[in-house]
Amino acid sequence: MKRFLLIIAALLLAALHLSGAEAWKARWIARSYCTETGNAWVAFQKKVELQSVPSVLPAKIAADSKYWLWINGEMVVNEGGLKRGPAPGDGYYDTVDIAPYLKAGQNCISVLVWYFGRSGFSHMGSGICTLLFEAIGDGVEILSDDSWDACQHFAYGTASGKTTNYRLSENNVRYDARRFNSEWYKGTSKKLGSAYELGIAPGSAPLGRLVPRPIPLWKDYGLRDYESVRRSGDTLICHLPYNAQFSPYMELEAAEGKVVRLVTDHDDVFGAKCVGGEYVTRAGAQSYEHLPWMNGEYMYYIVPEGVSVGKVQFRETGYDCGFDGYFRCDDPLLNEYWQKAQRTLYVCMRDTWMDCPDRERAQWIGDVVHDLGEAAYALGTSSAALTRKGLLEFFSWAKPDGSVYAPVPCSNWFKELAQQSLAAAGWYGLHDYWFYTGDDALVSTVYPALRKYLHETWAVDAEDLPVERTKGWNWADAGKDIDKMALLHPWYYLALKGEQALAGRLEKMDDVAVDEAMMERLKESYNRLFWNGSFYRTPGYDSPADDRVQALAVVSGIAGPDKYDAILRVLDERREAETYFMRYIIEAYFVMGRPEKALERLREYASCVMKPDYSTLWEHRNHHGSSNHAWSGHGIILMGQRLAGIVPLKPGFEEFTVRPQMASLKHIDCRVPTPFGPIEVVLERRGRAGAGASASGVGDIGAGASAGRRGCHINASINVPPSTTAVVTDSRGHQLRLSPGIHKVVL
Repeated sequence: MKRFLLIIAALLLAALHLSGAEAWKARWIARSYCTETGNAWVAFQKKVELQSVPSVLPAKIAADSKYWLWINGEMVVNEGGLKRGPAPGDGYYDTVDIAPYLKAGQNCISVLVWYFGRSGFSHMGSGICTLLFEAIGDGVEILSDDSWDACQHFAYGTASGKTTNYRLSENNVRYDARRFNSEWYKGTSKKLGSAYELGIAPGSAPLGRLVPRPIPLWKDYGLRDYESVRRSGDTLICHLPYNAQFSPYMELEAAEGKVVRLVTDHDDVFGAKCVGGEYVTRAGAQSYEHLPWMNGEYMYYIVPEGVSVGKVQFRETGYDCGFDGYFRCDDPLLNEYWQKAQRTLYVCMRDTWMDCPDRERAQWIGDVVHDLGEAAYALGTSSAALTRKGLLEFFSWAKPDGSVYAPVPCSNWFKELAQQSLAAAGWYGLHDYWFYTGDDALVSTVYPALRKYLHETWAVDAEDLPVERTKGWNWADAGKDIDKMALLHPWYYLALKGEQALAGRLEKMDDVAVDEAMMERLKESYNRLFWNGSFYRTPGYDSPADDRVQALAVVSGIAGPDKYDAILRVLDERREAETYFMRYIIEAYFVMGRPEKALERLREYASCVMKPDYSTLWEHRNHHGSSNHAWSGHGIILMGQRLAGIVPLKPGFEEFTVRPQMASLKHIDCRVPTPFGPIEVVLERRGRAGAGASASGVGDIGAGASAGRRGCHINASINVPPSTTAVVTDSRGHQLRLSPGIHKVVL
């Protein structure tokens, strides 16, 4: 019953996401001279007299673009609001219980709004700096209208020097402490000025529909000391404990008008300017916390003469989820890789899944495919809401012809990445998210858009192979010798495979039959036209064999075991696949029953994306690109699914299997968070390594060799969460169904 109610609630939320139909009594308010100024900050304030305080008072708050909320001088929300774009032209709103901060008598509500005022890869602005605030409860009604005070916060402006690159909606921020009362939010200063009502009803253009915030408010870890602080010339070099999203803080004594520059070691990445800041001093003792978040391993305070800096600290904020999953084994390299991959994944979470938190902050959908699987094995289950949001946005931004593109939300990039879009729409994307979470409501919501995309947007030729879509950005991977057409067809096959499973869940059996027939025809045509006896290649493609193509043919199921020996030779000889595609190269080795080779490539890959003294992973092998790309952590998925062998058999891990392919590893201790509680597995290998079980994907376990063959037995301790079942095959070949509790099994 509880699960049914959760599904109904999710369906209602999804319907609200798509309709945006919600009545508001409040009105959008603004200050006229800020509406078209980029990087503007506006202070809003309202004095409210209360006879009594209700036990609960939910406030609904929306802004373009971000806001900070104080009540009676106390911080209530540290960076509220989400970058705009549940669909083009629309926005999100937060819901915050403000009752604990109110009192009988006079109350002061203060809101600081930061208006980006520029395009970016993660935000579609409305063109107006504005606020909407509505709190209605027992005997209380607080609404944004022309009775509020408002004034441009003149201390904030744009920092000098080079502006941030075009991908970012945020700009560098300057704070001039001489130009505004730093304690205005306490309500003790003179009247700010008058707000005015825009005359735009909530739900109307250009501010659009408002959708409830689908992810948690940020977790605030509080002000903390840096790991170390040293001075070099005019610069304080502050070492953070790891690459984090944070706001720098400082206490100082200064003469008036001195400029302290605030940058991190990620100030310029791969030739792209990232976010930084400046602080202009007033005379005397003062303190300052830079509100826009930065990220990096090091914070630099560049201090001019005439300024004496005392305490420096940082405030980490980030997505509110735990580091609930883990993988530990007898290989220190893999343990280090897991930890750095987990840290990289976390620093790439905020308003959306970000390809990186510095240069772009963009939700490239190919990255999301990796991130959603990593999160399922490494982070708390609340992380799934960020994937849900991303997939809803992905399909809600579809063009009239049904084509989907990335990144979204976005206001200055509209190109389709066909192969990444197929990956997101298919087996490793939407399907895997559903299988990890059991989110039937999302499947119901996006299925019509998925169906249209695969069967109307895409055309097939006389051989029932998909026709290349040439108007977008036909990116398949970094590196060279990429046989793009030979890659396209397995991606389309995997998209049909994912859709078929979702159609079955929705009991759309006619769709299941259509997908099955298309997959069968595609597989036959591909094997007939693209297999040359030694490897797959596009007819007429004259570069060397593409290792990516061979791997994708294997993991999709297009290539059968009769081709494995030939494909293994190609994978052993060719090493062109880059970070984005390496996941499928390694997985192909596992599928073909070569866990030793898979482990060898995983170790090699981990060494190439890790670098000493960095807590996060590099974008490309050999430390090229940016130093915090979560797609580089896709080994998390392979370590959980393949080495530890923990794979869902039913959505949400309601039923799962443990079929490890440990190769030469002797010990594995793994925990996987699920909606029912954590799965905990401890494995001890006895005897020499065997081939291990093969599998063709999440929820699709192949029949391969049992883990205990070739003289190798694995002593397993399996903690089965409540309301779930584990299905395992023991060393004698007997299938066991394990009920909730801790079980000792020999595999």
